[in-house]
Amino acid sequence: MKIIAFAGSPSKKSINKKLAAYASSLFENAEVEVLDLNDYEMPLFSVDKEAVIGQHSLAKAFLEKIASADVLVVSLAENNGNYSAAFKNTVDWCSRINGKIFQDKPMLLMATSPGARGGASVLEIAKNNFPRFTADIKAVFSLPSFNDNFNVDANVISNAELDNQLKEIVTNF
Repeated sequence: MKIIAFAGSPSKKSINKKLAAYASSLFENAEVEVLDLNDYEMPLFSVDKEAVIGQHSLAKAFLEKIASADVLVVSLAENNGNYSAAFKNTVDWCSRINGKIFQDKPMLLMATSPGARGGASVLEIAKNNFPRFTADIKAVFSLPSFNDNFNVDANVISNAELDNQLKEIVTNF
């Protein structure tokens, strides 16, 4: 089984990338590839730019990575209650090539934040929006208060109850 994991964040120290990598490591007998959204940085989408440059090669490459997956593990950053601009831009470019961005792949959808809501707003938006782009959302997980509940040095969820919730999700996936 091949897992493609990524964070909807361009931060080099993305807490969502850490969560996506950790969650992916819980799947048994899986080949995991963790993507960095910075490797898919494209100009701000507009139909005018698209008319000049056409379908962006990085959007094609991102879609090819999604196509190579058996499972997607996605953890979204919440910026002002919504997706990060970088992630939204990637979606915008990709959707012009293939409106079925997530290609019916089973998805573990997650979010974390330093705050107690754990990205609840962006998760709600994604749960409603991603199926339009053919995401097959099998499970949703929110990790609140990242700095209190994740041990960055050990790369694990330090809150036993939350860690067990995620492990149960992965086991039942």
